[in-house]
Amino acid sequence: MKNLKKRRRIQVIVVAFVALAVSTALIGYAMRDGINFFRSPSQVAEAPPDASEVFRIGGLVEEGTLVRGQGETVTFSVTDGGASIKVAYTGVLPDLFEENQGMVGTGRYINGVFEAEEILAKHDETYMPKEVVDALKEQGVYVEPDAES
Repeated sequence: MKNLKKRRRIQVIVVAFVALAVSTALIGYAMRDGINFFRSPSQVAEAPPDASEVFRIGGLVEEGTLVRGQGETVTFSVTDGGASIKVAYTGVLPDLFEENQGMVGTGRYINGVFEAEEILAKHDETYMPKEVVDALKEQGVYVEPDAES
């Protein structure tokens, strides 16, 4: 009788462990496409990622580089003060998107051009994505916005 209880207890523990392992594997599999790593323009210039890798890039839209092409295609350069990366985007840009402002884009780096699938822009005059602020601080070019209200 005692041996049977011990065997049942071990079976329950093994089944629970297998269920936990399977559920962890399924969660990881489901999230594999939802994780996009952030890179600054300097990091992309130093070590260009594979063309198949989807990642996020952020920085300031470089002044004088915003070119609106035919249709909805837009090209511009994004910089963190250390390097500039050319960006191509087809679609409608956010209303607040403009030169010398912070942006974050999601896409792929193909043949020296970041082909963006999504562009996010600042939402007020002092906002800048945390990743962009960190990258600019790392380069030593970040200036704290005035604390005027």
